[in-house]
Amino acid sequence: MDFVFKRIEGFSSQKLKAYRLQSFLLIGYFKDIEMELLDTNQLKEYLAISGKHLKPASLAHRIRFMKSFFRWSHEEGYLSKNPTSKIKEPKVGKRIPKYLTEREIEHLRESCHSAMEKAIFEFMFSTGCRIGEIVALEKNHINWSNQSAIVKGIGNKEREVYFNPRCDIWLKRYIESRTDNNPAIFVTVRQPHKMSVAQMRYIIKRISNRAEINKEIHPHQLRHSYATHLLNNGAPIEVIQSLMGHEKSETTRIYAQLSGRLRKEYYQKYF
Repeated sequence: MDFVFKRIEGFSSQKLKAYRLQSFLLIGYFKDIEMELLDTNQLKEYLAISGKHLKPASLAHRIRFMKSFFRWSHEEGYLSKNPTSKIKEPKVGKRIPKYLTEREIEHLRESCHSAMEKAIFEFMFSTGCRIGEIVALEKNHINWSNQSAIVKGIGNKEREVYFNPRCDIWLKRYIESRTDNNPAIFVTVRQPHKMSVAQMRYIIKRISNRAEINKEIHPHQLRHSYATHLLNNGAPIEVIQSLMGHEKSETTRIYAQLSGRLRKEYYQKYF
């Protein structure tokens, strides 16, 4: 398997876990058959049977794994040909990201009780960082004079993100309130150690339960809300792409569909 190469390429632990799961499903279906004997029709049959109840996006993910694995096997010389070269992904409509209104953001803000909760919420919203990028942050990654931080995104690519004065205040108060010497920015309350993704998700869920907002809140919504907030205030797509660490501009352009207010202003200005 090419797990080692995926790790070298900078795949996150979550992506590696998903990659490993897909490989187990493939091996479980074909058992001990020689890879060289697998042909395109057999793989299509596998997709038809195993993906019968999958949504198009999940089926596309399974196909991407297969194509990646067999392409790598062919390029490394383990296979004489690539049986997935003619297998195509299903067309998946791009989903418009769910975001929070300014009113909902304020409700969440008021529902943060401790300095830690306020620091996590403000940092997550004002930087637009992925939750995995936040839990990996250490104190020496912060530039207080510039109100910025260096985070490692997908593929271990570093980028500079910025936070606002409100976040600056609560982040400092939180760090000053701690008595531990752990280098991580966010740590657990008991026996302080670096907070995990699951623990930080729980904190956001706890805040949202207090806010009594009639929708399911998850950390990535704050990232979507960050992008939408920038777009509504006139930030160019290229700037948002850079701040969010998107490799492709198409990923960022999906947010343009959310910006109804800005589009209406342009309509009124130019029509």
